Amino acid sequence: MSPKRTDRPKVLIACVGNILRSDDGVGPRVAEILEGHDLPEGVDVLDFGIGGVHLVQTLLTGEYGALVLVDCADRGRDPGTVMVIQPDVLDVAELEGIAKYDYLADMHYTNPERAMALARALGVLPERTLLLGIQPMDAEKLGRDLTPEIEVAAHVAAEEALRLSIEMLGVGHDE
Repeated sequence: MSPKRTDRPKVLIACVGNILRSDDGVGPRVAEILEGHDLPEGVDVLDFGIGGVHLVQTLLTGEYGALVLVDCADRGRDPGTVMVIQPDVLDVAELEGIAKYDYLADMHYTNPERAMALARALGVLPERTLLLGIQPMDAEKLGRDLTPEIEVAAHVAAEEALRLSIEMLGVGHDE
C-alpha cells in the first residue's frame, strides 16, 4: 500500500522525549504548551514520547510534507538554548551487510535519529525536516519536572515551532 498524498501537504510538529527523565521531557512539554494555541490550518502537533515507531507510522500516511521534530539536544550550549538544526539523517542503504540490520533492530525506535533513518529508508521522511533542539541542563536525572531554565525554554521552543511550521506551510504553495 502506498502512502496517501494530499493536495496540500501538512506540517507535523513531532514532540519527543522521556517525561520521566527531567529535561529529556521538554519535547512533550512543548506539545502540552502548543495544545493551548490556535494552530494554523495544516499544522498538527503530536506528542510521541519515546515511541519513535509511532512517528514513523504517522509519516507512513503520506499526509505530511514537512516535519519539525522537537527534542532535547545536548550540543554543549548554555542550558535552555533553543536551536534550529538541519538533521543529518543516516541513509541505512549505505551501511553494509549486517550493520544495516543491526542499526534497524530497535523495535521501538526510541532514539529520534533512528526513527528518522527508518522513515528515510521507507521513503516517508519529509524532505523539509528540521530538528528544534533544546539544550538540557539535566536530561538524566529521574523525575517529571523540567529544570526552571528548560521550562522557560519550552515556551520559547513552542513559539519557534509555530513560526517554523508557518514558514514551512508557505514554501512551495501558491495561495
